[in-house]
Amino acid sequence: MKELENPVFIDPTTDEGFKRLFGDKINLINFLNIIFRGRKVIVDLTYRDTERVGSAEDIGTVIFDLMVETSAGQEIIIEMQTSRHSNLKKRMLYYASKVISDKAPHGDRRGWAYSLPEVYTIVLMDGFHMPDSSSRGHLHDICLCDRDSGEIFYEGLGFIYMELINFVKGEAELESELDKVFFMLKNMSRLKTLPRILNSGVFQRFFQLASYAKLTKEERYMYDISLKRKWDAEAVRQAQEEDRQALEVQRQALEEKQRALEEAHVLNLAQAKKEALAEGERKKAIESARTMKNDGLPLEQIIRFTELSAEEIEKL
Repeated sequence: MKELENPVFIDPTTDEGFKRLFGDKINLINFLNIIFRGRKVIVDLTYRDTERVGSAEDIGTVIFDLMVETSAGQEIIIEMQTSRHSNLKKRMLYYASKVISDKAPHGDRRGWAYSLPEVYTIVLMDGFHMPDSSSRGHLHDICLCDRDSGEIFYEGLGFIYMELINFVKGEAELESELDKVFFMLKNMSRLKTLPRILNSGVFQRFFQLASYAKLTKEERYMYDISLKRKWDAEAVRQAQEEDRQALEVQRQALEEKQRALEEAHVLNLAQAKKEALAEGERKKAIESARTMKNDGLPLEQIIRFTELSAEEIEKL
């Protein structure tokens, strides 16, 4: 059984680690500006409900519900969370749609003119791949677009999935700020010191808050529980994946067996048809031999014509 150890830095993908690091306003603004890659420049934000639970299956999941102000004066809504759940795409679409629908007034729809806020969902995916996807990219920046041309149809509804399992760069390979964020999120809890390449004001603040030694006794207790909950969830997910793979092997074996049975059936039908044709030809040969024998034709001529043996002809 995996034992709890005292790390140097906490795991940001646990509920308590996520809440501690991204519950810091400066950290979160810096993070969002890196993730948006210049498309949006965040200057301020307000935590609307930092631990809202969406439904029974999300119990224990920390969801940051943010009202964000950009340098262009826009106010946009961002939901940010970690996820270890199934039905990922549908769930995120449901929650984003609910945020939009909740902003609609109960009356005066004409005057409101569907002035929708921009809504973005950011999900940290730890330990599993994007469902139903063959892509091995680590950042999925998704919006509504034209299927054929790829032209953006609507910018104001976006989903950013950070698939940590697909990020494989080492410390020496980090190039962009985005690379550094992914490296930090995936490796922070295994690091013993702050990497030199992350030794900037933005990342120093993250690592200072992530120091396990600086947690209070109560904070350590809550973090350790959160870490164990993550391990338990991973164990369940791995067991489910093993079960899924076993079922897939069984399905393939059944398909191969069914295919073999069908092929054998076709071969048997072909053989039966061949034997039936052969039996029909033999009956015709016997009838011809009987007629020729009654007509008094020589035995050698009957054998040559019907390909029956002398013994078979003598018995007629």
